[in-house]
Amino acid sequence: MRKIALALAAALMLSACGSGGGAASQELSKDPVTLRFTWWGADERHQRTQQVIDLFQKKHPNITVKGEFKDWNGYWESLATTVAANDAPDVIQMDELYLSSYAERGALLDLGTMAKFLKTADFDKSALDTGVVSGKQYALPVGLSTYSIVVNTDLLDQLKVEMPDENTWTWEDLKNVGAQVSKAGGGKITGVQSLGFEAGGLNIWARQHGATLFDEQGKVVVPPEVLTSFWTYIRDLAKQGVTPPASVSVERAGGSLDQSGTATNASAFATWWNTQLTSLTTASGSTLKLLKLPGEAEAKSPGAYYKSSMYWSVSSRSEHPAEAALFVDFLANDPEAANIMLTDRGVPANTKIREAITPKLTETDKEAVEYMDRIKVGPAPRVTPNGASNIEAIIKRHTEEVLFDREPPEQAATAFIKELQAEIDGA
Repeated sequence: MRKIALALAAALMLSACGSGGGAASQELSKDPVTLRFTWWGADERHQRTQQVIDLFQKKHPNITVKGEFKDWNGYWESLATTVAANDAPDVIQMDELYLSSYAERGALLDLGTMAKFLKTADFDKSALDTGVVSGKQYALPVGLSTYSIVVNTDLLDQLKVEMPDENTWTWEDLKNVGAQVSKAGGGKITGVQSLGFEAGGLNIWARQHGATLFDEQGKVVVPPEVLTSFWTYIRDLAKQGVTPPASVSVERAGGSLDQSGTATNASAFATWWNTQLTSLTTASGSTLKLLKLPGEAEAKSPGAYYKSSMYWSVSSRSEHPAEAALFVDFLANDPEAANIMLTDRGVPANTKIREAITPKLTETDKEAVEYMDRIKVGPAPRVTPNGASNIEAIIKRHTEEVLFDREPPEQAATAFIKELQAEIDGA
């Protein structure tokens, strides 16, 4: 991650010297046009994406789309290098962690200037806002997910523990029902999979307390007392045996989804993004259910929010911005393309597309869509600021320190704010 951050910083320093050019072309060329399109992912995504490219080229014979794909780490190093060399692909699969970094340095096109070719009427404002930086639409969300509690109903039935009421339960209720599971599990099953190893949970906790991690200028503004309560709760869960011992929690947090407490049927409750339900169900072989987040009923403001699984962006240096926007429109709005991609890149952010493909989905993917439709979400949080892409590593380190009793929650809170702000200031 550090290597990626350094490559990105170097690239953006160079691109900032001469990025952005004049107004984007508002006319499609009648001559042959070649677009470069880059994305990350596994083989199945590559195959599906190539099918979509073939379909687009069939409908637009004068436009050739050349695909460039890599794994996650190789992708970001390659993108940083091409941006630095003023040779960025025309259409870019973008991630929230890096969106602000590229947008604020002028590497991305404001998609709002391409409304003639790119339609967004079928996207909720709360979804579109996830791709806004400094008031401009630099990215269009591809798929959406939202935070949830995944519960193993087979374990609850086996241990004779009653399902909580998702409409009224609190974080204290989660602790109590988790304690029941741990007691009935006799040391082999814990009530709750360890919390505090990624940014989603911290975001939810802050939002429910009426706070936010960052202000619009990108400054860390979450109050220390909110972070203190977050790490105190996590520490208490561990001390009371509701979550696994610190060593187990840290090991699982560093492992794959298949090694998690949920996937191995070792924990009854856990926080996950709703779109991970299918993978977790396959791995566990158990009946899993999505529950609303604890604390929402009494929260100062909704903790739940839409998170884009990824975005489509267009390079500000593209020589064919109109054609690039047209291709993004096809990716986002074309029903035939949607039938090929389905939920490979998440539950579609386009509401009409989402409704159209739902009957074709697996039962667990349908449940993920239904969950998204039934919960109340608040405004999208501010996009991760330039320099803050290392946030999850910082969260994870302080959670480990708290769990091993090497750092009190109050100290973790102040240190987290100081470290994260330093990363932003140094970007």
